[in-house]
Amino acid sequence: MDLLNTLVDKGLRRELPTREEALAVLATSDDDLLDVVAAAGKVRRHWFGRRVKLNYLVNLKSGLCPEDCSYCSQRLGSKADILKYTWLKPDEASQAAAAGLAGGAKRVCLVASGRGPTDRDVDRVSETIKAIKDQNEDVEVCACLGLLSDGQAERLRAAGADAYNHNLNTSEGTYADITTTHTYADRVDTVQKAHAAGLSACSGLIAGMGESDADLVDVVFSLRELDPDSVPVNFLIPFEGTPLAKEWHLTPQRCLRILAMVRFVCPDVEVRIAGGREVHLRTMQPLALHLANSIFLGDYLTSEGQAGKADLEMIADAGFEVEGTDEVTLPEHRATGGCASTCGSASVPAAETAPEARTDLVAVRRRGAGTDLAPNA
Repeated sequence: MDLLNTLVDKGLRRELPTREEALAVLATSDDDLLDVVAAAGKVRRHWFGRRVKLNYLVNLKSGLCPEDCSYCSQRLGSKADILKYTWLKPDEASQAAAAGLAGGAKRVCLVASGRGPTDRDVDRVSETIKAIKDQNEDVEVCACLGLLSDGQAERLRAAGADAYNHNLNTSEGTYADITTTHTYADRVDTVQKAHAAGLSACSGLIAGMGESDADLVDVVFSLRELDPDSVPVNFLIPFEGTPLAKEWHLTPQRCLRILAMVRFVCPDVEVRIAGGREVHLRTMQPLALHLANSIFLGDYLTSEGQAGKADLEMIADAGFEVEGTDEVTLPEHRATGGCASTCGSASVPAAETAPEARTDLVAVRRRGAGTDLAPNA
């Protein structure tokens, strides 16, 4: 297929595809799906070999968020029956992180619900980062605390944070349909603050919220322009009790096409399969490793994930290997100073039949951080 040959050539050169090419990837048929995966897999292997980076989430504070993000089980007005607790103490968070690190995770992601941290919250998270790094000198720590105020990114960097996550989630044109308590520009500003402070920027998207193909391409092109080092791709978990509980638009094939499009647009970036992979990719998860070079190990913020042991077996069975703490994730040109400027429409109708709502696959987290039960790692 000429399209795929063109995209592979561009990916190996870090050249941006056209919007039409990105849309065409999303419009490919199921008959062509394995060809799409194979093509994007060539780009993934060129920049990242067969390594898979493992990341582990620690939910520092669950629920009770004042923001109204429609996709989130922790949102204002959420009726989802999730765990709710206030800030973990630094030693509790460090203990929770240790389980993921013992399971092979290289990065710990410290997440807290809320609009953004107060200065006291930054102090608290700084103490947590120190507690984790005192026990695990080589671990990477990423903070995800919401919108940042001036100077807070610098304080987190000084405390030892390596990265900051703040997702764009959806296109600028549809953002107000998903969230009204803050703006798309607010999110862009926080990613830029992280960049400016010397933190590795992590910013991604959520697919499956009813967006069009054009919306997906818009947000991924916007991410490329922001130039984060890692792009987490979340697939909506339709929690009962949230406004998007009935949004079941994704099939495993659709998820693979989305991941392939992200890889072609962001060829040399750490693409991470994030929340929802077990719900929507299901038995097709191993194929997704040919597109993404990073996953979360174990559970998510408010939902259960696949057993950590099963994640490790999946990686090995698919012919991949867990990335070690002594290995540099990013290609040399990114790891040593960022990417060159080359890293820098109408919707195509979906061809798939609407998938069945698999509510049986959405399991609320009842273990790990904030509970007395052992975590999944």
